[in-house]
Amino acid sequence: MSTGFDRDADDFARGARAVVVYPDIGGSARDADARLEETAGLAAAIGIDVAERTAFRIRQPKPGTLIGSGQVEMLAETVRDHELQLAVFDAALTPIQQRNLESALGCKVIDRTGLILEIFGERARTAEGRLQVELAHLDYQAGRLVRSWTHLERQRGGFGFLGGPGETQIEADRRLIRDRMARLRRELDQVSRTRTLQRDRRQRAPWPVIALVGYTNAGKSTLFNRLTGADVMAENLLFATLDPTLRQISLPGIDKAILSDTVGFVSELPTQLVAAFKATLEEVVSADLLIHVRDISHPDSEAQRADVEKVLSEIGVDETTPRIEAWNKIDLLDEERRAELLAEAEGREDLMTVSAVTGEGVDALRRAMAERLTTGHRRYVVRLDPADGAGAAWLHQHGEVLEHWMDEGDALYEVRMAPRDHERFLSRT
Repeated sequence: MSTGFDRDADDFARGARAVVVYPDIGGSARDADARLEETAGLAAAIGIDVAERTAFRIRQPKPGTLIGSGQVEMLAETVRDHELQLAVFDAALTPIQQRNLESALGCKVIDRTGLILEIFGERARTAEGRLQVELAHLDYQAGRLVRSWTHLERQRGGFGFLGGPGETQIEADRRLIRDRMARLRRELDQVSRTRTLQRDRRQRAPWPVIALVGYTNAGKSTLFNRLTGADVMAENLLFATLDPTLRQISLPGIDKAILSDTVGFVSELPTQLVAAFKATLEEVVSADLLIHVRDISHPDSEAQRADVEKVLSEIGVDETTPRIEAWNKIDLLDEERRAELLAEAEGREDLMTVSAVTGEGVDALRRAMAERLTTGHRRYVVRLDPADGAGAAWLHQHGEVLEHWMDEGDALYEVRMAPRDHERFLSRT
């Protein structure tokens, strides 16, 4: 199994012909075809050629292979007949199941977690992203050294500072992985501290932080580009964005806000990734407003919404955090469905219909974002020395100046702002 960092020559690569397998154990909110479609999309995201798709109904998961012996034989026949090099299972496989399936099928086997980790390993661009992905890979691999490689079972004597007498290669490999993971966690702790300092500085400023969240390929990056004029990678591709991006934007009545584009969520997101991306996801946890971008044209939009809400809960997002659902891709709907959704969203302040591609509804979304951020704002009259240009600039930057006049040699400003911002302003004087 690849770690995404030191691929062996026999590791699966771009162009490998694969079969996607969905073991239907029951309990999924999606039907088998939808699961196969999503997993095929994940595989295609790293260049795997999905030649076959198959779903197996499973009454009782088998400890050794997950699927039944007859199903294993059918799958092995498919692999042979179509000369496939890879089987992608839309399920979590134990190390033993993975090893047994590889032996029975005669090809490499990867499960859903491994597939998502491969995508993240290929897409991470920043140093922080690579650290997070490598930590997730190592965490995943630590329990998967039970493989058919004979060199892992050899015993070796201790020498120097490495290994004790009789330490096996597999024990040495596990120790090296543990040591590397410890170093990565220390580096990521430093990243987390740096982000906390940056966030504290922003809160002292303070500028509201808006985080775009949503299922992968919901159109977050396209909407981010539309709102900011940035040029973040935005493709019709699962997990096109991994590394968080922050940009300054202006909203009606708000001179400056920070917009954050985040990694897309997915059903059954590997726990290793949730843990590894904790530093990145802290931007979401501390946001003043969440924009939940949904691909409303997708047949599983409701199930995707539930998956996103589940991940938000897992990473500790407060339920009281203001949020707006942006129903994206309305340009892909037929007229009847479009009319239904527009009627449903009519008059809702927590629901907006948009097309990030055409720009439809984006101005209305901007106004809704500003209104949610300024809810609870009050009017204040502030007296300043006419020479206090910095104070006047602060008021314009952090509030909405409604009126300005002179009185007995002082400059008076009627301004609408949040009570906490008014307190911060008073504390600066």
